[in-house]
Amino acid sequence: MTLNPLRWTFRSQCLAGFAICAALIGFAIFSQFAWGLEPCPLCIFQRIAFAALGLVFLVAAIHAPRSRGGRAVYGMLGFLAAAVGMAIAGRHVWIQYNPPEIPGCGPPLSFMRETMSTGSVIRKVLTGSGDCGTIDWTLLGLSMPAWSLVWFVLLGVLFAAAAFLHRRRGHR
Repeated sequence: MTLNPLRWTFRSQCLAGFAICAALIGFAIFSQFAWGLEPCPLCIFQRIAFAALGLVFLVAAIHAPRSRGGRAVYGMLGFLAAAVGMAIAGRHVWIQYNPPEIPGCGPPLSFMRETMSTGSVIRKVLTGSGDCGTIDWTLLGLSMPAWSLVWFVLLGVLFAAAAFLHRRRGHR
């Protein structure tokens, strides 16, 4: 196996994508408990999107279809999961650079789930609150949601490349 990910097998690329998603979720949980960085509702949705993307990567790796059609289905599902993550992370980054006028924090996600319908919770979370605009961690000048956006884009491209680029015969 070479170090060029585009020459890896479909299964290897999907396992790498799954490992990256697991590592990103692990880092988010570590930063929450070790550093005390409390996730806002948009952060929780980004974790869910990484979990969904990781699950598609894992199922695709286990199945490893030989046909282009089978890979295309996984490619579309994976890119869809990544696109949802991109939308959520993009909205979070936008809120961080354009915080709402009202600086107060919204209720915790657990309270909203108990008192509101699922649709209302999703609408409330995606409108963002003051706590979603707070930047309390950066690496190389990018906040955690900005890094999530970068990773969703990279993982979406990885899935598309794994699913749609032509492979030599015999490469699974």
